[in-house]
Amino acid sequence: MKVFILAGEPSGDNLGGALMAGLKLLCPDVTFDGIGGARMQAQGLVSRFDMSELSVMGLAEILPRYRALMARIDETATAVLEMQPDVLVTIDSPDFSLRVARRVREKSRIRIVHYVAPTVWAWRPGRAEKMARWVDHVLALFPFEPPYMEAAGMRCDFVGHPVVAEPVASDAQAAAFRASHGLGDAPLLLVLPGSRRSEVARLAPVFQQVVARLAEARPELRVVVPAAESVLAEVKRATRTWAGQPLVLDPTAGVAPETEKRAAFRAADAALAASGTVSLELAAADTPMVIAYDMNWISRQIIGRLLRVDTVTLVNLVSDTRAVPEFIGANCRPGPISQAVLKLLDAPQVQQQAMALTMQRLGRGGEAPGLRAARAVLEGCGKAAQSPVG
Repeated sequence: MKVFILAGEPSGDNLGGALMAGLKLLCPDVTFDGIGGARMQAQGLVSRFDMSELSVMGLAEILPRYRALMARIDETATAVLEMQPDVLVTIDSPDFSLRVARRVREKSRIRIVHYVAPTVWAWRPGRAEKMARWVDHVLALFPFEPPYMEAAGMRCDFVGHPVVAEPVASDAQAAAFRASHGLGDAPLLLVLPGSRRSEVARLAPVFQQVVARLAEARPELRVVVPAAESVLAEVKRATRTWAGQPLVLDPTAGVAPETEKRAAFRAADAALAASGTVSLELAAADTPMVIAYDMNWISRQIIGRLLRVDTVTLVNLVSDTRAVPEFIGANCRPGPISQAVLKLLDAPQVQQQAMALTMQRLGRGGEAPGLRAARAVLEGCGKAAQSPVG
């Protein structure tokens, strides 16, 4: 079986690596061509070019490289057509992936699978119908997504979210984290201001005021800020003047930064976090949370008019509850956020059922998402899957 597979950013590379491992297990004669990063290359892919060329976000960043990106799209589509694979698998990065898919579909009937459904349930529902013109099959991360894709005419399989396959720190590792940083038994709050510079710039001043209010109300509270490498300098600079001398976790220091981050998640009593997939990481660690997010005025107006759901927090959406308090846009204010965090510290158990239900619905305890995705791809292609050994 021949598979052309492509990813354009690290999260897609992680999904692609797990999918490739699953395909190798279920279909040992599979061969791969395409574009990917370290995880996909570890599974045997020889990437046609460096995936980092595609990891571009924002109009200001894309414009200077527009011609180069269009050339890569044409080059990739040509490679697919020359290979004539049994299936083309495009992973997330729709600006790149779906342009490749369109060019391939215009000249062939090669089966096209797109991994990660667009968030049509949240906004811009017309994207599903548009995508259906050149995509045959969608692999979804969330259990409520298939009906939206199927209504547009595509096959869609829920294959589970990768967060359920990630390791979670043990109680012993959490205790060791507290001991190594001299945190003792003090109540511990994680503060996660985002992984993009624009997020940190907008949220850090608000979170600083929240931390100051919490320090007055709970002098014993300790604050830990796990910083993403992409914004480490910004986070360090922003937190220098925060109350209580928060501990910033540097992902470039030490031998196992991911292990320390997971231990911090497990050790925390509560978290204040920017909106995003981090809410699922916190739920996986059984750490209750308050979500806050803001954007510029124009984005507020546009997204506010387009949004089709009453919550943007993934734990709320997957569990079909509103257990996680969120403060979005104009509601992202220090006073209400501080009160919500204090309430959460006093009664963290109110979110436990919603977090457990979220993990269950995302596939925890079942077959690994990469293997489920591989099985769905093979079924869609009419290929028989071999039973995995071991």
